[in-house]
Amino acid sequence: MWRSVIKTVSLFYGRGNQNALRSLQTAQKALSHPFQGYRQHTSTAFKVNTMIQPIIQVEALDKDRCITVRWEDGSESLYPYVWLRDNCQCSQCFLHSAKARKFPIADLDVNVVAEKVTLTNSAKISVTWPDKHISEFNADWLKHRCFGKSTREKLQEDFFLTEKQYWGSDLQIPTTTFDAVLSDDEAAYQWLRNLRRVGIAVLKDTPKEKGQVNKLVKRIGYHRMTFYGYTWQVEDKINANNLAYTSGNLSLHTDYPSLHNPPGIQFLHCIKQAEVGGESEIADGFHLANQLRQQYPEAFRILTSTLVDFTDSGVDYCDFSVQSKNKTIMLDHKGNVVRIHYSSAIRDSVFDLPVEQVHPFYSALKKFWDLIYKPENLVTFKMEPGDVMTFDNWRLLHGRRSYTTTKDSTRHLEGAYVDWDEVMSRLRCLKRIIKATK
Repeated sequence: MWRSVIKTVSLFYGRGNQNALRSLQTAQKALSHPFQGYRQHTSTAFKVNTMIQPIIQVEALDKDRCITVRWEDGSESLYPYVWLRDNCQCSQCFLHSAKARKFPIADLDVNVVAEKVTLTNSAKISVTWPDKHISEFNADWLKHRCFGKSTREKLQEDFFLTEKQYWGSDLQIPTTTFDAVLSDDEAAYQWLRNLRRVGIAVLKDTPKEKGQVNKLVKRIGYHRMTFYGYTWQVEDKINANNLAYTSGNLSLHTDYPSLHNPPGIQFLHCIKQAEVGGESEIADGFHLANQLRQQYPEAFRILTSTLVDFTDSGVDYCDFSVQSKNKTIMLDHKGNVVRIHYSSAIRDSVFDLPVEQVHPFYSALKKFWDLIYKPENLVTFKMEPGDVMTFDNWRLLHGRRSYTTTKDSTRHLEGAYVDWDEVMSRLRCLKRIIKATK
């Protein structure tokens, strides 16, 4: 079949084209529509992103099954034919109201080659496929999805905010006020950004009564429900079903390693504080894991490869019996530390490991414990009534020193969980809202 493939298409700018482009940009900048967020969120307007990325040349490379785009700044980008066809933005292939692909992969020819490629007004590429279907792609849309390494890395950082601030005993805990987080989008964004980067933030001046953590949860989205309910009360209880519900020392740990997907974020609201004892202790699990990697590489290998059995059972919100297998230190596909599963209290006596590997595991775990309690790695402070400690449960190890309960002095905290997907969603929404108002 005869095909006409435009191998090279160039657009050179005259004064008229430049003026037209500026007029288009000015018109687009004026477009906006109102957005009504949650009641406690600032009402604002989303503005159209108008940064036009001019294309000066496009070339079809049939042998490589892709097109190459040359930008005004001299850079070039490659886009595979199969990816372009899969991501056609026309209404037949994409539902814009849902931001969802309609084009079924069953109809995708993975060896498809463009029949025709054209460039119009520096801001759009049109691709005609062998079945005469036409796909159009805006320059900005393409530039944002460039396959170059630096562009991909920047976009992934924008999506997931992977940059971390590691710390030891010199940590200055980020602090803001409870009311600011509820009423101001900038304050809420900085709060959640600190949670992501540092792993902890404390909110001050919170009303000293139950129900306040629910307001924080709603500011983000919704609760992570557990067997202890939507919220739970940390107090000295008779016949406690959790070590946290005693007045004794609580060694550093992460919550819920007995689940295969532990809650990502924990809130602890101090309503009452004991006069004697009850100090909080925290350590940066990611920082500790990296220290272990550098100082004891074999111990690091063991703790990143050995599945540990965790167990928890009892009755609270309902009766429960949970069992999990988790690595003490979890890595991502690039070898970065992304989660810590550590709790001596609920590490099971059942251990699914060959007998000759048991002693090396304990030796590795003890090295990790020694790093946790090194003075230079440990932060100790005492929460005051009205404080809410919010922290990354996948990263922070947290504990509590023993305290004394009397008829005149009790300790009462209320807790809640949310998950990281909800927190990251709120961060992206807040960033968009704030950007639209500037």
